[in-house]
Amino acid sequence: MLQQLYIKNFTLIDELNIELHPGFSVITGETGAGKSIILGAIGLLLGQRADSKTIKQGADRCVIEAHFNLSRYQLEPFFTDNDIDYDASDCIIRRELTAAGKSRAFINDTPVSLALLKELGDMLVDVHSQHQNLLLGKQDFQLEVVDTLAKDQDALTAYQQTYAAYHDKQRQLRELQEEMERNRHNLDFLQFQYEELANAQLVEDEQEEMEQQRETMTHSEDIKTALYETQQHLSADEQGVLSLLRKSLSAIKTITKVYPASEEWTERMESCQIELKDIVQDVEARLDAIDFDPAELERINQRLDKLYDLQKKYHVDTVAALIQQRDELKRQLSQIENSDETLSTLQEELDKLRKNCLRQAEELTKYRQKTAKEIERQMHERLVPLGMPNVRFEVKVNKTDLHKNGQDDIAFLFSANTSSPLQPIAQVASGGEIARVMLSLKAMISGAVKLPTIIFDEIDTGVSGKIAERMAEIMQEMGANDRQVISITHLPQIAALGTTHYRVSKEETAKGTVSQMRLLSDEERIHEIAQMLSGSDITAAAIQNAKELLRTKN
Repeated sequence: MLQQLYIKNFTLIDELNIELHPGFSVITGETGAGKSIILGAIGLLLGQRADSKTIKQGADRCVIEAHFNLSRYQLEPFFTDNDIDYDASDCIIRRELTAAGKSRAFINDTPVSLALLKELGDMLVDVHSQHQNLLLGKQDFQLEVVDTLAKDQDALTAYQQTYAAYHDKQRQLRELQEEMERNRHNLDFLQFQYEELANAQLVEDEQEEMEQQRETMTHSEDIKTALYETQQHLSADEQGVLSLLRKSLSAIKTITKVYPASEEWTERMESCQIELKDIVQDVEARLDAIDFDPAELERINQRLDKLYDLQKKYHVDTVAALIQQRDELKRQLSQIENSDETLSTLQEELDKLRKNCLRQAEELTKYRQKTAKEIERQMHERLVPLGMPNVRFEVKVNKTDLHKNGQDDIAFLFSANTSSPLQPIAQVASGGEIARVMLSLKAMISGAVKLPTIIFDEIDTGVSGKIAERMAEIMQEMGANDRQVISITHLPQIAALGTTHYRVSKEETAKGTVSQMRLLSDEERIHEIAQMLSGSDITAAAIQNAKELLRTKN
């Protein structure tokens, strides 16, 4: 339940901080006073998209905050699943907008995405505005109403999971069929490509090795010369590095006993001597191995040219990529060879999923058909007192192909009198009739779903007098069932039934036009309803009528 609403710097509102109450409340005020602004602010709290133009002129940001009591609505799992602190007695939702176009949302001071804010908002508040009456003509909305009242969510979720798997299997089968059709047309070409790559006897690292071999053979004379000179400098008899090192080592050993510091040099020089001998052996071995073989160089060049040609042909840069291409071609050829078996397996899986879908969809149909009869009965009971004594309302459950919500389409058929045939409601119902039908549906839904707060924005459009009274009584009944119902109205018959009465007004100040909303006292309420009855010139008769309305209805 919405307990408190705070709005700052939003459109025409400087600052509003108002407490809201359980039961049935009404909001009145002249056209253009700012009632739609209040709804707009609540809409932002429920996750609607923001526009920086809604920030009050001259302000750098606006804040909208609401406090909810959730103690009766078992919403703790939502907070646990999303790692948000949970306080059943005071859940705080806040939305902040800046003039720079930035928007932030918070639930109990935890920053959240707009999608998560909307998810919670959908569980807290239902705002029924006039444009929602248009939904009555849409099949998706009609189906949603029936499913809500049927309480078939578990069966619907199970079906949707099966249908998603069925739809995915259809896609797999279609893609495989398309791929196989393409492959069959290209079978000869695929076979040629595979044999070309297979016959090339590709080895993953061979290109790098042969490129190195070619580089070595191409510069073999330079390499041999450098190795020979290195071997001579290191191991020549008298002037080679090793010979000189041996002499130096002999000299230094003669003083180790009298000059201890030389012992460390001895060890280091001996280590160098061992390392240099090892280098000489390696150089000599390599020198013997270097040999220029024109035939081998030609073979290497031919092999590399073959690899380069294949890479260019198949638009790759490495032998590893060629190997991957070869393996993919092998897979495609194998798939073509085993295509009938693969298709048969997929088709069997698809058929099994379809049977499961049909079985689960049939279960949903039974729920809906049973609920349709109950909706028809209740709608007749609710609409007759609303000024439609000859009303007929039928919920038609039509079989269709499988879709994401089963195999049913729902059609609400309507006739306000006995002489007119039943037709889709959006085609034949007047605005006032649509409003009464929507209110009756909302009353039914509110009994099936524990939604904390329901806001009606001029649900009374097109009605007056006794019909308006009865509509108000329905909203009053809804508000008495652990629920908060708020009606924005222009009708005194509805305003008089509210347990709590708020007025939205607009005034000119030094800072410009400002909208305000406040709770009316008993005397102010009489004055407000009298004004709704007689207009701006409030007569004594209007005052008396207002008192009678309030006395009778409360």
